[in-house]
Amino acid sequence: MFDVSLVKYLPKGTKIPFINVRYIAMGLSIMAMIASIFLFSTRNLNYGIDFTGGTVWEFHLDHNPTDSEVEEIRALGPELGLGALTVQTITQANDAEALRVGLRKQPALEGDETDDRAQQQALAKIQEVITERYAPVTGLSTQVLGSKVSGELKTKGALAVGLALAMVLFYIWIRFEWQFGAGAVIALAHDVILTIGVFSLTRLEFNLSIVAAILTIVGYSLNDTVIVYDRIRENLRKFKKMSLQDVLNLSINDTLSRTIMTSFTTLLALVSLYIWGGPGLHGFAFAMIWGVFVGTYSSIFVASPVLMLLGVKRTGAHK
Repeated sequence: MFDVSLVKYLPKGTKIPFINVRYIAMGLSIMAMIASIFLFSTRNLNYGIDFTGGTVWEFHLDHNPTDSEVEEIRALGPELGLGALTVQTITQANDAEALRVGLRKQPALEGDETDDRAQQQALAKIQEVITERYAPVTGLSTQVLGSKVSGELKTKGALAVGLALAMVLFYIWIRFEWQFGAGAVIALAHDVILTIGVFSLTRLEFNLSIVAAILTIVGYSLNDTVIVYDRIRENLRKFKKMSLQDVLNLSINDTLSRTIMTSFTTLLALVSLYIWGGPGLHGFAFAMIWGVFVGTYSSIFVASPVLMLLGVKRTGAHK
């Protein structure tokens, strides 16, 4: 029988000196974080309707919309000079499918103190084109997402990420030592900052689904880091006379096969989601793919070397 198992191809007993290049990795990470912060400060993010506010219009056609029709409607925003549109398909109780079109808040017209008229005109233009192309069209509802609501969502999204990092620090501190907790949080902050930086660079839409992706990245990276930390603690007990640098190298190499297999299988699912999941999932899938790479990198080249700087006590390994 043909054996398709990938496990036998994974490296065993590797002796790669990861910690020996910690200063090079540290320099690269610091430069990447500075670049990410600079991009965010100068270009900000391409916020979606969740964070900018805008108008959501729900309607249905006389038939269930096809994928090509959804793409055509999504392309209307740039075509009409109104910016990107978010288009979602909603299944109703009778199995009929409605469409939800989200239009970002438009800049105020010259001479207007508010942007209400500009928003109404932009929505009317979209409704007119859709009605002409896909008649008959039955409108279901129109909702306005104000700046106050979008501001609250932005604050709550940042709070969710901040609380996640704080709880990680608390958990690792209790399970290991404070040095391990500090290392894990530094690695996770590294992942979050680089993810925000790449979204600022690529100008991909940043919405609530991306916040969910960032929280998932935090969980994935933490899982990787805890596996390595657990092996470090175990080897500190086992090899009491071995230098800390050698213990860290040994521990990372011990878990390398597991890290490769986990990352590879996760990427298989995420790449499939990115290719076949449709434009609505592109941002989420891209964030997750990026998160797997930076999460794996930070577990090896950030979280573990931090222990060298903070100096883990051997007595803590016997708890």
